[in-house]
Amino acid sequence: MFSLTKKTDYALLALCCLASEADGTSMNAKAIAERYSIPVELLAKILQQLTKRNLVDSTSGPTGGYRLSRQPDKISVADVMYAVDGQPALLQCLKGAGDECSQFATCTIRHPMEVVQNRLARVLEDTTVQDLILSESGLVTVDTKGRKHCRDSEQSVAAN
Repeated sequence: MFSLTKKTDYALLALCCLASEADGTSMNAKAIAERYSIPVELLAKILQQLTKRNLVDSTSGPTGGYRLSRQPDKISVADVMYAVDGQPALLQCLKGAGDECSQFATCTIRHPMEVVQNRLARVLEDTTVQDLILSESGLVTVDTKGRKHCRDSEQSVAAN
């Protein structure tokens, strides 16, 4: 089954943590790592990757740290995955290495799986850090079709 890497898990935890800080207060890697029992060295590397992709801002110095570079509803799970792990692919040939596959010319699953991959990509692009926070709090749920629903309401929230 498709699963996120530990690096993506840690990146999402860190972003949710930063999003929960009042007024965009900075947090250092050690504080985040301790909160979630993440190896601090690994988290520091992940935060550097997120900084390079402009998902977080970093500030040096004794009171420095990391903070979100944009609102949590503007950071998608896909943004985070691409930042730390690169473009995901369900099949090796969908990573652009099709010429290395001996079944490439006769493959009957490549195109149907590409459709599945594109659907999955849309769900990841439509799911934001804010959604993760709200879902954890129970305020918003996401159904199997990627539709967001408010708790105690049957209406969809900002359906795409």
